[in-house]
Amino acid sequence: MESIIKTNKLCKSFSSGGAQLHVIKNLDLEIEAGAFTVIMGASGSGKSTLLYSISGMDKPTLGEVWWGGENIAEYTNDKLAVFRRKNCGFVFQQIHLMDTMSVMDNVLTGGYLLAGDRKALISRAETLLERVGLKEELWGKLPGRLSGGEAQRVGIVRALINEPALLFADEPTGSLNSASGVAVLDVFSEVHAKGQSIVMVTHDLKTAARGSRIIYLRDGAVSGELELEPYLGDDTAKRMEKLQKFLDRMGW
Repeated sequence: MESIIKTNKLCKSFSSGGAQLHVIKNLDLEIEAGAFTVIMGASGSGKSTLLYSISGMDKPTLGEVWWGGENIAEYTNDKLAVFRRKNCGFVFQQIHLMDTMSVMDNVLTGGYLLAGDRKALISRAETLLERVGLKEELWGKLPGRLSGGEAQRVGIVRALINEPALLFADEPTGSLNSASGVAVLDVFSEVHAKGQSIVMVTHDLKTAARGSRIIYLRDGAVSGELELEPYLGDDTAKRMEKLQKFLDRMGW
C-alpha cells in the first residue's frame, strides 16, 4: 500500500530538571494508507509523543515528517493548525466535548471551520451519527446527558466530519467500561473496513487486537512489528493470542 506518512531520523526531546530527556530517537517509520496502525509499548516508551509528532500536534526536535511531498516538521504553528484541520481527525481518552453545545453542534463545529456546503455538512453529520449508533433523539442533547460510550462515539463523529486522511486516537477506550469500549472499537473497525486510515495508541490488548499492524516502541525506537489479518468480528480470541505472543517476545 502507498505510504501516507514517512519519518526520517525523527527525534523529540524535552527539558527535565536541567537535563534533556530524549523520548523519540532517530526514528524512521512509514504509515500506510488504509492501514489500522496500532502503537504499543511500555509507559514512557514514546507512544503518545510519536503520535503527536507525526500528526502535527507537536513539532519534532529534529528530523522530518513527510505527508505526500511536504515535510510538515518545517511548517509554522499557524500552517500546522490549518494542516491538521484539513487532514487529521483526533480521538482522545478525554473526549473534550463542549458542555454547553448539543451533540449535533459539537459535531458540526469542526466542520464549520472549513469552507463548505452547510446542508451537505449536516447531512454527513446525520449519516455518521446514525452509523455509530446514536439515535436522533440524542442529537439535541447536551453531552452531560450521555453515557461515556455515547460521548466517545460523538467524539469519533466529530473527528470524522471533515473526512480526514488519517484518524488519530490516543487511548480512546481508556476511560470507558467494557461494554462501552467494545461499542467504540466496533466503530473504529467499521470505518477502517470502509477505507479509513487509523493510527491508534493503546496499552490494552483487546483494543490493539483490532489493528492490522502493531508497532512496538522501546525507548523511543521501533523494537518490533506484527501484521494481523483484517478484523472479521469473530476472531478476537485468535488475534489476541497472536498479539500476546508477539508482546511476550517484545518483553511487554
